[in-house]
Amino acid sequence: MKALVLAAGYATRLRPLTDETAKPLLELAGRPMIDYLCDRIDEAQAVSELHVVSNARFAADFERWAKGRRGRLRPLVHNDGSRNNEERLGAIADMRFVIEQADLEGEDMLVVAGDNLFDFSLAAMVEFWRSKGSASCVAVQRCPDRERVSSYGVVELSPEGQILEFVEKPEHPASDLIATAAYVYGHSHVALIDRYLAEGNSPDQPGNFLAWLYSRQPVFGFVFEETWLDIGSHDQLREADELLRGRIE
Repeated sequence: MKALVLAAGYATRLRPLTDETAKPLLELAGRPMIDYLCDRIDEAQAVSELHVVSNARFAADFERWAKGRRGRLRPLVHNDGSRNNEERLGAIADMRFVIEQADLEGEDMLVVAGDNLFDFSLAAMVEFWRSKGSASCVAVQRCPDRERVSSYGVVELSPEGQILEFVEKPEHPASDLIATAAYVYGHSHVALIDRYLAEGNSPDQPGNFLAWLYSRQPVFGFVFEETWLDIGSHDQLREADELLRGRIE
């Protein structure tokens, strides 16, 4: 299994912090945000390679970070060639780009957005996925705040955990389960990315591929209860920094 961290976005909502620094490289409690994510990937022994996709603007910064990182897996950085937000390929197109560049056709893949901060075990998620046969899965969390639920992709699961419905930012959520940007894709499902893009579907937002996939192939929800923060605003960045600093003290 190969892991891919999606880190080629431009994080316009976090400007001016992200004018000179890629969001995943912003520091939380003294370490780049992406370090915490890669620590989790290192724990998943099934993963034999770690790939990170960046853009041309910040690729050199990611290369410097990768050379200095101490972990089980050394990150392999891929530059998707875009130089600004208007040129960005989009997360799903970036997935295809890395698959082609790194010759990952036929591989199972763990794909995680680079701005996720979470405490659940990716190793446990991989084991859950393995128990489901030829399938894919997404990490999901229960959210008691109904107003907040509407800001995310909402899933409904069967008793066995298979996704029955996935709706992005519904006005009237039918469930309290929200999808996070952490996925395990079986190799046969990875191969469908080309078909998804060829049909003219959106190349951006990784949840869009999931929404397309679940109605065609079995996709399961890995439900976790641990902490998860989607760092998209200045307030969420401060919250994450305070949380991690509190753990150090």
